[in-house]
Amino acid sequence: MTTHAPSPPEPAPPLADEALLRRLEWTVLRRLDGLLQGDYRTLMRGAGIDLADLREYQHHDDVRHIDWNVTARLHTPYVRQFTEDRELGAWFLLDLSGSVDFGSGERTKLAVSTAFVGLLARVITRHGNRVGAMLYGTQVDSVLPPRHSRTHVLHLMRSMRARPRQRATQGGGQPTSLTDLLRAADGVIRQRSLVLVVSDFISLPGWEDALARLTQRHDVVAVRLLDPLEMALPEFGLVTVEDAETGEQLFIDTADPAFRQRYAAEAEAREAALRGGLARAGADTLELSTDDDLLDAMLRFAALRRQRGRLKVPARWPAHLRPGGDQAQRMSA
Repeated sequence: MTTHAPSPPEPAPPLADEALLRRLEWTVLRRLDGLLQGDYRTLMRGAGIDLADLREYQHHDDVRHIDWNVTARLHTPYVRQFTEDRELGAWFLLDLSGSVDFGSGERTKLAVSTAFVGLLARVITRHGNRVGAMLYGTQVDSVLPPRHSRTHVLHLMRSMRARPRQRATQGGGQPTSLTDLLRAADGVIRQRSLVLVVSDFISLPGWEDALARLTQRHDVVAVRLLDPLEMALPEFGLVTVEDAETGEQLFIDTADPAFRQRYAAEAEAREAALRGGLARAGADTLELSTDDDLLDAMLRFAALRRQRGRLKVPARWPAHLRPGGDQAQRMSA
């Protein structure tokens, strides 16, 4: 898909990240205190010792968790779900490729990603839990080992903004390969963890199998970054658009209704294929738009984690749905 290619923003100075994190702590974190993660329990279910629930076996479940007594009585495989211990290891797999520099409004996908990752990392580390990260540009550029301090969260935010940027040249840029990031994570993350894949998922095909492998060992959430312009093309007239990663350019007439209709149809087809791939991989999905309110996004994340414990299929919170509303009650994965 081609997108406008804005000039890569300059990395924010350290004081800017400090100010951003402080503002998020005062405006959002205070309102979320105790909602995403209780004082003594997390929203994960997995390798703890307290039995939380029983549910039917799914293809990606660990066979070691099968309850054979219940399975024998009901003639259907059932697995045990445990309340996770307080100690929570979390990893952010961060797609920082050229396409995340795009934003049709005031914020780019990178700005939204940085604020969300910084805030969620701060929520997790406040209770002594560790957060690690793997940063991907055109390859896995760096790995930040798990730490639990506020300074570590600031270092993570600065690393996201300061990652190497390679200006795409006409037809000679390197497209994103999420498969490389996911396979690298499979080799680095040894202990069962909460893994958040933060990406716009504009990538070479084939990443679904690597993501499914991760979901077999970890609790995986796909945080999908998107921009409204990627779904519907306004009437701009004659414009030149450029792929932010490969440098490929096209001259298009956005005033042509037939062209805008074809654009919307192709966007819908890509959406259906992406959502199908995420569901088949067994990953929960949180959609995060550039025009999203961060508090609403965090509330959707909290609702997603609670819903995951009740559903037998991966859950998805689209960006336009808010937990608690009539639409959210009718939502199915």
